[in-house]
Amino acid sequence: MKKFRIKINDKVQVMAGKDRGKTGKVLQILPEMDKVVIEGVNVMYKHLRPQKKGEKGQRVQFNGPLAVSNVSLLCPKCGRPARLGIRQSAAGAKARFCKKCQEVID
Repeated sequence: MKKFRIKINDKVQVMAGKDRGKTGKVLQILPEMDKVVIEGVNVMYKHLRPQKKGEKGQRVQFNGPLAVSNVSLLCPKCGRPARLGIRQSAAGAKARFCKKCQEVID
C-alpha cells in the first residue's frame, strides 16, 4: 500500500484534465489505484433501471476518482498549489510543509 502526502479533508486544486483549476476537499483516498475523490470535481452520472413495474429510472450523481498525480495541495497560508516536503522534529514527529512559504501544514 502506498503512502500519499495528501490526506482526507485536505483542500486541493486539480492541475490537469477537464476540471483543471477547480478546488475541493478530498473525500476519499484509493491507494491501490493511485487515485483520490474530490468534492465537486469529476462529477459523473450512473443511470439506474427501474426495479419494479411502474417505477421510474434514476440518474445518480457522484464524484469520480482522479489520479493523485493530477492534484496539488493548496497551502493554507499562501493559498497557492504547493509542493510538499516532510520535516522530522527532534521528538521524531513528522510534519508536512509548503516548500514555497515553509509553513507547516496540519
